[in-house]
Amino acid sequence: MSKVITIVLLLLASVTLAQDSAKDEAQVWQLEKAYCEYVKANDLQKYRAPWHDNFLGWPLVSSAPVRKDHITDWITANTSKGIKLQSYSIEQLAIQVTGDIAINHYRIKAMWDNGEGAEARTDALRMTHTWIRWHGTWEIIGGMSPP
Repeated sequence: MSKVITIVLLLLASVTLAQDSAKDEAQVWQLEKAYCEYVKANDLQKYRAPWHDNFLGWPLVSSAPVRKDHITDWITANTSKGIKLQSYSIEQLAIQVTGDIAINHYRIKAMWDNGEGAEARTDALRMTHTWIRWHGTWEIIGGMSPP
């Protein structure tokens, strides 16, 4: 009888963990989509908000990894030339949550406007972000966008 109770408790615990993991995955994915909207709105303050103070990542546009203080450089490099994000599509490929760490892989296609209504360029990128739940809030602690 005690074996049956132990098995039932283990099954209940695993179901609860799976539900929590699915909830965390959905929450992280919503944060990824929101950060894309902040780029489109050119809202640098909101864009910076989900980035952990100890962030280290390697964006496609940088020749070397960068810290949090440079995460908006690529946005201002575009907006200073009158180029802004016109539209984008985002496709989640895989996400894994393990405890307080989430790794998210996705593709993004971004269409940039030159300010005169003409398309300046289209970028197609593979993205990886590593998120950490820090004091109850998900924050990006690492990332890479390879060519």
